[in-house]
Amino acid sequence: MPELPEVEAVRRYLEPYVMHQQIARVYLRRADLRSPFPRGFRRRLEGQTVDSVMRRAKYLLVTLSSRDTLLMHLGMSGSFRVDGPEDASLDGGDYPAGPGLHDHVVFRMASGAVVTFNDPRRFGSMDLLTPVQLARHPVLSRLGPEPLSSAFDAATLARACTGKKVSLKLALLDQRVVAGLGNIYASEALHVAGLSPFRRASIIATLSGAPRDSAVRLMRAIKRVLAQAIDRQIRDSRSSRFRVYDREGERCPRAGCAGIIARRSQAGRSTFYCPVCQK
Repeated sequence: MPELPEVEAVRRYLEPYVMHQQIARVYLRRADLRSPFPRGFRRRLEGQTVDSVMRRAKYLLVTLSSRDTLLMHLGMSGSFRVDGPEDASLDGGDYPAGPGLHDHVVFRMASGAVVTFNDPRRFGSMDLLTPVQLARHPVLSRLGPEPLSSAFDAATLARACTGKKVSLKLALLDQRVVAGLGNIYASEALHVAGLSPFRRASIIATLSGAPRDSAVRLMRAIKRVLAQAIDRQIRDSRSSRFRVYDREGERCPRAGCAGIIARRSQAGRSTFYCPVCQK
């Protein structure tokens, strides 16, 4: 499933094509994705101008001149493609002529750009929210700080982990602790920080909630891993070489470490780590 770096790369890809552009037509090839499209979805979108393209955790938020927000999630297999008018044939009907099998939603911008959402497994979602609905959204309203923002520092991370009996890895997957971090990059960050994914989350804080050195290392590792992953996604979306994730049985990449990457299951998810240098 796409995590924060993949979603941020999609946001940066879409922004130049849709920012300050009017949505001329919306084509729906089905009545739903993971859930049904809201009532009046197409009517409420057409004619609106895009004011901003943002990301919150693993969600894309497109704010419109109507003040509504188009909230999108890629699910497990969702992706966007942008074609110019010379590349996309529109028949003027309910959907573009000659669409791909899994091209479910198409936005034709007034500029001529054609933005297509493709989702083979249909676990993605699109919703259209009023400002009040956005503020009360059951997921967005409970999210923790964005890991690449200044609001996320060692003190914030330590406070969120104070007294927690769950493991560090599971704490990092809690979206109330840090927004957008998923299974892959939690494993990567813990390796960079040299921390065991199985130790209690509370070890990074003192009894009063102040950050220990381990909290500082982990916070910096999270920021570093995510920033590098975003850059890698933008440069080459096919690149998926990780430090430890999906590298079971290989040598640890840390200089001077002779450990072998191992895999264990935590809460039904695979955790990859080095049993030698991650203490």
